[in-house]
Amino acid sequence: MKALVSVDMEGVSGIVHSSETNPERYDYQRGRELMTADANAVIAGVLDAEPTADVLVADAHGTFRNLLPERLDRRARLVRGKPRALNMLAGLDEETDAALFVGYHVRAGEGPGVLAHTMNGEILDVRVAGRSLGETGLNTAMAGHLGVPVVLLSGDDAACAEMADLVPGTVTVAVKEALGMAAAVTLHPEEARDRLRRAAADAVTRRTEIPPLALTGPLDVEVDLASPHTIDLATLIPGVSRAAGARTVAFTAPDYATAYRLILLLAQLATIRPA
Repeated sequence: MKALVSVDMEGVSGIVHSSETNPERYDYQRGRELMTADANAVIAGVLDAEPTADVLVADAHGTFRNLLPERLDRRARLVRGKPRALNMLAGLDEETDAALFVGYHVRAGEGPGVLAHTMNGEILDVRVAGRSLGETGLNTAMAGHLGVPVVLLSGDDAACAEMADLVPGTVTVAVKEALGMAAAVTLHPEEARDRLRRAAADAVTRRTEIPPLALTGPLDVEVDLASPHTIDLATLIPGVSRAAGARTVAFTAPDYATAYRLILLLAQLATIRPA
């Protein structure tokens, strides 16, 4: 049995503020420790249920260099660094039996949600076939394109509700109740980890009951961007055009994998500032 554990940071137990998720801020080291501990709880749960499982962990926040390698459960392998194929899902393939999302957050514009955003602050919304998708939805659909179910998601209550709307059968663990962008009622981290371990074991056991989210092409995609400069850059990509509305670019993809890669490219373009 092969499992991919994708670990973001904003939805980790105890974290509520960007000072805990930003390498340039004073509390980042503490955030890394909390993130690694949540990941370890999920790894342990997977291996409780499937002792011989091949567990691959994808560091999926920011620089993709946040998890502490020396503190990660030695039974798992770690994917870190960027750029890389499939971004937050690096290591996922058709042979993967289950994907588990740890520390995820709700999409931009939703909430209250702790540190809610979609990829970065420049992406205001992504709509695929008319449906608004954040990182959870985009990654769940990419896993589904490869036939892989997302069996577990942890984060705040808003992130869990977003996942439940996408795939009702997915096991969710709300490690905190969002009060706003930078405030929440949190579980004690040790309690959260106990719940994560039990939920991961349950989710892996039920993996054949949880359907992959499959979006079949062709797919019309719209992306709302905060910066006019990014829109100017985006329209240099063949097939991408300005859509109705000053902030929107649009394209049609033949399949979801193509749509996913173009969305990732737009997110990267959004980080480029005018010369």
